[in-house]
Order: sequence, then structure tokens, then C-alpha cells
Amino acid sequence: MHVAVLGGETDFEGWRKAARALRLAGVPPERAAFRVGSGGDGLFDESLPPSSTDAAPFSVPKAFVDLAQDVLLHRSGDRFDLLYRLLWRLGSESELMKIVTDPEVADAFERAKNVSRASHKMKAFVRFRQVEDDTGEHWVAWFEPAHRVVEKTAPFFARRFTSMRWSILTPDGSAFWKGEALTFGPPATREMAPTEDEIEEVWKTYYASTFNPARLKTRTMQGEMPRRYWKNLPEAALIPELVAKSAVRTEAMVAAPAPEPNARLARTLSRMNRDQSFEEGFVPSTLGELDQAVQACRRCPLWRDATQGVCGEGPRRAKLMIVGEQPGDQEDLAGHPFVGPAGRVLDAALEEARIDREDVFVTNAVKHFKHEPRGKRRIHKTPAVSEVSACRWWLDAERRLVKPKVIVTLGGTAALGVLGRKVAVTKERGHGLDLADGAKAVLTVHPSYLLRIPDAAAKAAERDRFVADLERARALL
Repeated sequence: MHVAVLGGETDFEGWRKAARALRLAGVPPERAAFRVGSGGDGLFDESLPPSSTDAAPFSVPKAFVDLAQDVLLHRSGDRFDLLYRLLWRLGSESELMKIVTDPEVADAFERAKNVSRASHKMKAFVRFRQVEDDTGEHWVAWFEPAHRVVEKTAPFFARRFTSMRWSILTPDGSAFWKGEALTFGPPATREMAPTEDEIEEVWKTYYASTFNPARLKTRTMQGEMPRRYWKNLPEAALIPELVAKSAVRTEAMVAAPAPEPNARLARTLSRMNRDQSFEEGFVPSTLGELDQAVQACRRCPLWRDATQGVCGEGPRRAKLMIVGEQPGDQEDLAGHPFVGPAGRVLDAALEEARIDREDVFVTNAVKHFKHEPRGKRRIHKTPAVSEVSACRWWLDAERRLVKPKVIVTLGGTAALGVLGRKVAVTKERGHGLDLADGAKAVLTVHPSYLLRIPDAAAKAAERDRFVADLERARALL
């Protein structure tokens, strides 16, 4: 048995060097093993046999390298061996990474997906607490990730909190940002992080005030916020009481009289609507200006029954834009795109396709919610062609301001808004279509379609196709 000794649990370069040496020496997977530790005098406990005379330098697909970097962060003990088995098989099966039904390939992708999910949860559930030291204000967080994703995820916090001096402590290692460079340190313990700060009570008050008992779905909440993270979340202490009182609060909300309309806002919208320059010659110069102007849009009748217009959100210069159909019930109330059930499906698919939603501009072809009342519910209705055409002015304005390189359209309505023609999504999906402004469009289904498929196997297959379409869009970037 030839044993490669690695410098750490996430030592990708060490694994790659050792695996390459083993492969060139012709050592089969059953005769190779990888261990983490100090090891003996050299790389291998047992000397390597001479390299085969037939051995030659080899290369592997970039997809394998990217996959291996994520799989190595998984906590499973056999991840090194799994990757070496795939590396060995690539010698005779060059298209192996495309065979997603292969058990070992599927296993590797599933572990990479779990790592990506752990990274996403770290972005969502890290909670900083303020401390003071010799150099001033410092923000410290304690977090216990499901997998070893500290180094993978820390750059996100460096981009998000550039002006803060912060530390993230975990059992696997620590990340530090002092305003200039990201550095990493040894594992930490919970006792090394503060347990509370002065701002915490303010955060709890805010969290409790935004908790909507009428829309509570406990199982869904626990799916998005797993209990394993609760012990390190200040607001988690409030959840049991908020859930217990949700029924009483819901009844009180239903019984409460409707608030008076905002007279000042109504006067402002009326004045904007009367201003003909808004319709003729108005060109928004910023996304904020566009968002404000949409609230006074009267290009079609949909504004009458909607709570508000919902524009897109995302980076000003996002390379990828995703266009849906229209705001749904939850989006109409919240004023943000893709925050309902379809949005959660999209988030999970983006994560699996290794696309950070923070880097994507997400919007809709139609900016107001079209629906019909059915009891206490508002049921979605597909916008008419005339309504999509009327709202295309706003979508074109967003495209002009953001200038995306790739646009993913979700469903036929979105494709109509982007392309200006009706399309058969099932026939044209997944291909990079050239647009007049130089961008490319990738057509796929809407996430809500996946929610409506009753058969589990069919739903899983369609979801895989949806993720594959997002991966094609990422490749075009």
C-alpha cells in the first residue's frame, strides 16, 4: 500500500501532487491511500515503483479540478480516495465527468453540492458581535459549518464588509480581515468568541417585528434554517415563542381594520402620472430612479390590483441577469423579486450550479402582479402579450443600465419579454441565443413549473435539466 501524507484536511495542492505521482507510477486505487498528518520522511510511507515506460504527462478536464476542490472540503473520510478513483478512471474514460448517472461521479457531485450548501448557510447564519480591543472596534463571530468551508466562503465577507475589522472563528480554522488582506489562522473554540453585545437586543427586536405569523411554515423554515445552526443565532431564542403565539397574532391581524392609505404617496404618484414627460422622453439614469418611476407606471391596467411595482435587484454591473415572468403574491407584498416558493427553488438551483445569487441581477418581464381573487387567496394569472409588450420598456431599461453578458429567461413570458417573440421553450432551451446588444440569452423553464410536477422522478429529472441550463449560462460568462 502506498500512503500519501497530506499537510491538512483541505490540502488540495498536496493531494493533487500526490495523486499525480501515484497515477504516473501506475499505482491503482486499491493500492493507494491518503492520510492527514506529519507522516514519515517522505511523501510516501512505501517507496514508489519506477514510473512506467509508457507513462506520459496527462491532463484532466477543468470540471474535475473544480469538482475536486469542493469535494476536498467535505467532512467524509474517504473523499481523497473517491477523487483518486475518478482520476484513475479518467485515463481510460475521458468523458467520465459528463456521465452524471455513474455512481462515483454522482457521489462526488452530491458531496460538492453539500459543500456548496454549507458555504451558502455560512453566508446566511454568521452573526458578528462587537468587541473593543487595543486598536478599536472589532467584530467577531463564532460559526460551526457543516463542512470545511471557511477559506472558500471568507472572501464573500471580505467583499461584503470591506470597511469592518472582523474575525470568523470556527472549529476548522479562522479567517481575519483588517481592511487590506484576508488571512487565515488555526482552529478556535467557542469560548474565544463573545457571547453577546449591545446591538444584539436591537437585532432581536427587529427580527421579532418582521416575523409574519400569517405566513409561518415551520417545516419550510427549518429546512432553510436548520436547527444545527440555532445555537449560534441570537434570534433563534425567540423562535419557539413566536411560533407558539403565531395563531393568536394571526387572528389579531385579520381582525384589525385596514390602515388608511398613504395620502402623501398617493398625491406624489398622481402628480407623476399626470406628467406627460414621464411617458414621453423619460429615461431613467439609475436603477433607483427606475424603481421609483415604476410605481407610477400606467402603461397597462395591472397596476390597479397590485400592491406595488417590483423591479429587479442585484449588482449594477452584473454579468448574469435572470428574468422571470412577474412578481408573485409574496413578491408583490415584499417589493422584492423571487422571495417566494419559486425563488427558493431558484436559489437552491443557483447554489447547485455554483452561481452566487449575490452576483446575479434578478428581475421579471412584467413588474406588477397579475392575479384573480379566490377566497382569501390571490391566484396567479399569466400576463397577456399586450401587457408583456407594455412592460418591455422597463425591462429594456434595466438591461441598458446593467449591461449583462448573459440573460437567462425563465419560461415563455420571460422569453417573450427579452426576445420580443413567442418561443417554444422546450425546443430552444439551453442554447446561447445572440441578442442585438451583444448579450446571449439562455432559455429554460420557470422554477414554479418544477413545483407543479407531481411525479417525484419526473420532478428530479426536470430539476437536473434546470440546473444544467444554469450551468450552461455560467459557462457562457
